[in-house]
Amino acid sequence: MEHNSPTMIRVLAASVSVARRAGSIIQSIHATGKLDVVEKTSWNDVQTAADRAAQRCIVTSLLSNFPKLRVIGEEDLTDNRTEDVETALSEEVVRAVGKDVMERWSSVKEEDIVVWVDPLDGTKEFTEDLLDHTTVLIGLAVGGRAVGGVIHQPWYGYRPGGTAPGSPRTIWGLEGLSGVQGLGGVTETEGRVVTTTRSHNNKYINEMLDAVAPDSVLRVGGSGNKLLQVLDGVAKAYVFPSPGTKKWDTCAGDAILRTAGGRLTDVFGADIVYDDSVERMNGQGLLATRKDHQWYLDRVPQGVKDALAPK
Repeated sequence: MEHNSPTMIRVLAASVSVARRAGSIIQSIHATGKLDVVEKTSWNDVQTAADRAAQRCIVTSLLSNFPKLRVIGEEDLTDNRTEDVETALSEEVVRAVGKDVMERWSSVKEEDIVVWVDPLDGTKEFTEDLLDHTTVLIGLAVGGRAVGGVIHQPWYGYRPGGTAPGSPRTIWGLEGLSGVQGLGGVTETEGRVVTTTRSHNNKYINEMLDAVAPDSVLRVGGSGNKLLQVLDGVAKAYVFPSPGTKKWDTCAGDAILRTAGGRLTDVFGADIVYDDSVERMNGQGLLATRKDHQWYLDRVPQGVKDALAPK
């Protein structure tokens, strides 16, 4: 990659490369069977050796290239250093980015960019061999706005039991691009299909589902996986009217949905803010769609709004 490319383009190119490297690390650790699972806050909130190794790789790699970045990772590690460093910048990024997009990002400096990292989204599913639910998420924010993102899926198309081993794919986007990269053709599922949490159900989620009256509900793990279902056209919307997701869960997908012409907001229709001083929790829930976003917002029950209103 040309060294005179704008900083934002080079950071995105580095993120694409290191997301793939992190995916390979996750696959390698899974193959050993030695996951070294520890609980963080509960039995449903766990961390593995793969989470730790992937985060160390991502954080160290990005900061080695761009020392002034503000990188925020999900895992609370006392030391993010590692010798497993990816220094390459993905050439496909500069090939996909035209002169107009280069100019759009030409004034952004390293210190303007906040990077939100979920090194292994869907960790619980990872431990349960639901490997297609897992993703690596790297989101880029400028001025509190999600503007670029990478979602790497180490086991795309995986099916348990050895019937389909899956293969890696990397989806990425940047505000100003004409489309999402790596996604392929999108064929929308017939009917109103929505996706939501597999493991954190509550009455507000059920009330929201009743209000939008879906033809079917996909309950799957991983925020990145659910956002991919919307991007792939498998689901019309990802609804989660509850606290639970964090900024590292949503920043990458938020930016990629913007590139695709979609939206990700809280249940009040407000954009989620991603500057480095914000509360990590998305306290007002989230709603993600490729289209008809207002239709879903209009159907958020008043009881849900009352429960999630900022205190």
